[in-house]
Amino acid sequence: MAGRELNTYSTNTWCGGCGNFTILTAIKNVLGKMAEEELKKVVVVSGIGCNSKISDYLNVNTFYSLHGRAIPAAEGIKLANPDLKVIVFVGDGDVYGEGLEHLIFAAKRNTDITVVVHDNRVYGLTTGQYTPTSPLGYKGRSTPLGTVENPINPLELMYAVGATFIARAYSAKIQHMQNLMEQAVVHKGFSFIEVLQPCFTFYNTFADYNARIYELQDHNPKDASKAEYKIMEWDYNSTTAKIPLGLFYQTLKPTFEKLVYDELHQKK
Repeated sequence: MAGRELNTYSTNTWCGGCGNFTILTAIKNVLGKMAEEELKKVVVVSGIGCNSKISDYLNVNTFYSLHGRAIPAAEGIKLANPDLKVIVFVGDGDVYGEGLEHLIFAAKRNTDITVVVHDNRVYGLTTGQYTPTSPLGYKGRSTPLGTVENPINPLELMYAVGATFIARAYSAKIQHMQNLMEQAVVHKGFSFIEVLQPCFTFYNTFADYNARIYELQDHNPKDASKAEYKIMEWDYNSTTAKIPLGLFYQTLKPTFEKLVYDELHQKK
């Protein structure tokens, strides 16, 4: 099945130039390579926000959740039927703000789901408020004089709580992003991909990212200390530091679902 055959009847309402378009294309290409029976076992879960409209544009099983609650919905789906392939699409405000606790515990548990974060560093759907990854001094609808908060580094947080697959992509590098998605979907455990996805309308960071991003080369994602070092290279506040893309860290350990079902079988 080609990626284009996964289109739906829904009219796409994203702004022209939005990085969401290439994220949609990348996941269509990934899913389009799957056999028909395998594709039937895919469930896409999304939250609320511009990013979450991706569920409208994919002709697969989908589930819309509440704002910040996409991950617990995905965890429930996966726990109920571990044979399903569950992919979550969320935004930075959605998952790092309202839903941060769910993100942390899903990573800590090593729940076997893939989480793709559309990080435009702004609340685009509500026209420009700052989010947990907006830089210090960001001026938007809620902070006309500039935010006084420092941003978080989500990859650092995911590493700290035990995520077993940690990656960063850039929406303007579609093939690189697609390759990471393919790896994440087959990874057995909690997969986290943050996609730097400029909001062309309210926070256009294309020029800045184009000048500073680079792809990791000769990096061993199994080396925890080197992974941590590269994760810390960009702190989301620096306007001069290079921004690495790629798979930072990957390891294998028992998934939450396996541990739960093994325990249930032992009690019988």
